Amino acid sequence: MQKIVIHKPGGYEQLCIEKHPDLTPCPGEVLIEVEAIGINYADCVTRMGLYASARQYVGYPITPGFEVAGRVAACGAGVDDLDNGTPVIGISRFGAYATQVAIPRQQVFTLPGKLSIAEGAGFPAVFLTAWYALFELAHPHSGDRILIHSAAGGVGGALVQLGKLAGCHVTGVVGAGHKTNTVYKSGADEVIDKSHQDLWQEANRISPDGYQVILDANGPSTLAQSYRHLAPMGKLVVYGFHGMLPRTGQRMNRIKLAWDYLRTPRFNPFRLTTENRGVLGFNLSFLFDQPAVLLEGMSQLLKWIDSGRISPPQLRTYPLNQVADAHRALESGQSTGKLVLVVP
Repeated sequence: MQKIVIHKPGGYEQLCIEKHPDLTPCPGEVLIEVEAIGINYADCVTRMGLYASARQYVGYPITPGFEVAGRVAACGAGVDDLDNGTPVIGISRFGAYATQVAIPRQQVFTLPGKLSIAEGAGFPAVFLTAWYALFELAHPHSGDRILIHSAAGGVGGALVQLGKLAGCHVTGVVGAGHKTNTVYKSGADEVIDKSHQDLWQEANRISPDGYQVILDANGPSTLAQSYRHLAPMGKLVVYGFHGMLPRTGQRMNRIKLAWDYLRTPRFNPFRLTTENRGVLGFNLSFLFDQPAVLLEGMSQLLKWIDSGRISPPQLRTYPLNQVADAHRALESGQSTGKLVLVVP
């Protein structure tokens, strides 16, 4: 088998393709011959050495990646409900950038007939993130107004779809004009292109009374204003700090990182109660400690895919040996939808 190994944090040169012995599934595991691998921004942050759960659960050297699609190659003892050759989606806490993975049975799901292998690999992480943010944390009601930053990305597009599924009025925010149509196609009611529109002036125009839910993975560049634009009883959901990190393989600017940390808003519990607003945060990699929640989320999402109520994200694929190019594209901020590695 082959896998991508990061021996120490750094730039794209740290993404090493190595040969390793083939795997044998342990009891309760499913061995998957991988055909496609979903790429997430967390993989880039892992490469940079800044992803807390990567250090906590694995350390370095590490093989990044949370999601794969392929076919069952073998099952460990106690797994008797999957046949070899069955197309499946697998979710792992790291280790997915490989041509073989062995994953606990409860983290393996039969590939829906409406999804290709590549679409299956790009589905779980972004939709589970969106599902958890909306339905486990924010609990929106029909008619609520939702503002979604980075709405043309994988998670952003999933949030748009799920927000509309919940009956909400959805406003998406993008950073470039070529991303606007992508967000409208996902179902957004309004799109703000902050490359030539004043973000918060437009947000006020669209919803003068504020938003019941704002979803923000930018970091200090927008967090304070996102909080200010919540309606009474509104909720700000934070799931990343992308704006604090370097783009396209630049070296980490420790001074900028420290400055961004200092200007990140601190939310005083007295203000939260008097202003009647909430701030919630999460990291999807910790969801593996809650297998029942993970199973609930994936089961619901796969039902919605089967019924046609949600659609997989738009894909851009790269061969496994072009993983550095894929990371570069994702970090550029110019990509839309989901990036996926394809195993020859």
